[in-house]
Amino acid sequence: MKALITGISGFVGSHLAEHLLQTRPWKVAGTVYGPTDNIAHIQGQLELHPLELSDLDAVVRLLEQSRPDYIFHLAAQPVVHLSRKDPWFTLANNIRAQLNILEAVLRAKVKARVLVIGSSEEYGLVYPDEVPVRETNPFRPMSPYAVSKIAQDMLGFQYFLSEGVDVVRVRPFNHIGPRQGLGFVAPDFAKQVAEAEAGLRAPVIKVGNLRAKRDFSDVRDVVRAYALLMEKGESGEVYNVGSGQAREVQELLDVLLSLARVRIRVEQDPERMRPSDIPAVVADCTRLRECTGWAPEIPFEQSLLDVLEYWRQKVASL
Repeated sequence: MKALITGISGFVGSHLAEHLLQTRPWKVAGTVYGPTDNIAHIQGQLELHPLELSDLDAVVRLLEQSRPDYIFHLAAQPVVHLSRKDPWFTLANNIRAQLNILEAVLRAKVKARVLVIGSSEEYGLVYPDEVPVRETNPFRPMSPYAVSKIAQDMLGFQYFLSEGVDVVRVRPFNHIGPRQGLGFVAPDFAKQVAEAEAGLRAPVIKVGNLRAKRDFSDVRDVVRAYALLMEKGESGEVYNVGSGQAREVQELLDVLLSLARVRIRVEQDPERMRPSDIPAVVADCTRLRECTGWAPEIPFEQSLLDVLEYWRQKVASL
């Protein structure tokens, strides 16, 4: 059996590659576009394909050559605030790549199961009586990124219904862990802490809305769910992936500050305030749990320690 991971050198893709190599007797291939630092330690165990996913003919040739049994489509522009600065780039990038993957499965005549990665951002505006959020909740997108993920989700469903492509869809909630890029709350805070510890910045951390409640999972738990759904998920179905617990961003910050080696002051930064923050979002993962038996295993505090250690090493290497 062979798994193909698009965006294998990214945050989630690199963790998924590690997980599959450690737990499955599968060959693991992946597409790369840009730096490959995240997979340097396992690169010799991977079949890598430099590829621009916007090129349909190239994607078809890849599937004809690689013949994967499973396709984890992770490559995307994942940052919400960047989608507001350049909406069309996010829409064009995320939708075209998803469409090309699905279309290439047909044209290359491969019998591959495709995992379509949506997002909890698809739900958007969630009312208090809709928490925890089920897969049946309506979409009320609040950003171009959310719209791009709805489009990916629905393209997967459409190709399942009209073309018979074996598609499983997921809507992951916030996930954190080492190697996550900037533009997300945990690495943004952790980098500031690590720089303050190293004396590279004043011991002040800039923050946005700390009262928002979010469902945080460790990326290593999330990729474990993805692998299980590839094996056990119902074709055409969609599954939330999350911890099932809401935590204030304040709690995340408090844990990082408790781990800091210097005393750090907190300051509000208007630039970090998202214009449409929802007060509380938490996942109902009953469907995932009943299908696979999955449950999160890595404690929240361990996840944040690992994030901070990652940034300490990054800062020390500068």
